[in-house]
Amino acid sequence: MGIIAAYMVPHPPLIVPDVGRGSEERVRETINSYEAVAREIAELRPETIIITSPHATMYRDYFHISPGVGAEGDFGEFRAPKVAFDEVYDHELVNQITALAFEDDFPAGFEGERKKRLDHGTMVPLYFIRKYYSGGDIVRIGLSGLSLAEHYQLGIYIQKAVEALGRKAVFVASGDLSHKLQEDGPYGFAPEGPVYDQRIMDVAGRTAFGEMLDFDESFCDRAAECGHRSFVIMAGALDGVAVEAKVFSHQDVTGVGYGICSFHPKGEDAGRHFLQQRLQKVEEEREKADAYVQLARASMESYIRSGKRLKLKNLPEELRTGLPEEVFSRQAGAFVSIHKHGELRGCIGTIGPTTDCIAEEIVNNAISASTRDPRFSPITEDELKWLEVNVDILGEPEDIDSKEELDVKRYGVIVSCGARRGLLLPDLEGVDDVDTQVSIALRKGGIDPADDYHLQRFEVIRHK
Repeated sequence: MGIIAAYMVPHPPLIVPDVGRGSEERVRETINSYEAVAREIAELRPETIIITSPHATMYRDYFHISPGVGAEGDFGEFRAPKVAFDEVYDHELVNQITALAFEDDFPAGFEGERKKRLDHGTMVPLYFIRKYYSGGDIVRIGLSGLSLAEHYQLGIYIQKAVEALGRKAVFVASGDLSHKLQEDGPYGFAPEGPVYDQRIMDVAGRTAFGEMLDFDESFCDRAAECGHRSFVIMAGALDGVAVEAKVFSHQDVTGVGYGICSFHPKGEDAGRHFLQQRLQKVEEEREKADAYVQLARASMESYIRSGKRLKLKNLPEELRTGLPEEVFSRQAGAFVSIHKHGELRGCIGTIGPTTDCIAEEIVNNAISASTRDPRFSPITEDELKWLEVNVDILGEPEDIDSKEELDVKRYGVIVSCGARRGLLLPDLEGVDDVDTQVSIALRKGGIDPADDYHLQRFEVIRHK
């Protein structure tokens, strides 16, 4: 059958009466919406209920799918131990999702379980569903620290697994919205909070699932949202499908956003393969990249695919002719930055020249950025299609007397104290003022702000 409906729901324990003890009446609109969703699911009578929860087992670089026959749980930590659950897992569907991910070397599976008991992000939706429907095994899936695109891809695997087994399934994306909506709320206020809530409810109402991939990670962090990745997995599970949405409610009376929506498939729609469209956009941008970036990419791809270092004397003719003569005759420091799905995947550079020419500097640093950046695992061949590459050619550092001579958009900064040095490139996302720029450079160099350090500035030519 496939996924016959999907739901975006919150999971505040207080809406369970035994937990709320009367305080749940503040969010009566949310409770009424939840009841409507639960009755709808009961009418659909699914064989499987797939639940993604931010509070299930979570890893930075891996999606955990709960294994075994089933699991129990209760609201004991919320002073309501009598509200308990004993759920059976659809282990056949779990195995099918895992097998599809394994075939593509995608980081999802049932290894490394840390939280066998059901979490409240799973139990709150089940509390309402089980009031009206006792059937249907469940699949419980945690989120990860991976990119939004990879969460969407997991949803695609779920869709394929459901269809391969012919399951009649509903998808429940559990997650609160922003936790920073009111000054007197439990988490305080941030201006990004109301913006996030308005934006995600608008996207959900329009079923503009591709736009879920465009939410900036730092914006989501500042908004202190809870469920965005859960919603993105749901979007992936409806990839290539026309969807009809219904917005039941949105409340923010507790300082935390609670949104409830339903999504009903209406047949295939070739225009809604949002991850594929994103890949096409990356490929188009790659074709427009200048020769410096093409050299860095060629170096990186040669090393990752074959373990062979790119030789300048053996450059393809179309690449050599596109490069200006100065890259072979002039020396300079260079940085190669690699991003995947909008997130940094590697960045290595040299403050000054370490080779005979700029071209050699780019070749070396492209290899280092892709395979030797200590912050990341080496880039794999499967990732190459998603990567965006920038090359920065550094000008000569210039001594300055104070921070007043810096401009974060125009100049990079080098801070030095004895043998310790820290560098930060100019015009970086999230670095909007000089104090922040210098602070990061000091931290990178292991220099205490109280130390007697020396400042230099430099300009760059950025190639994309």
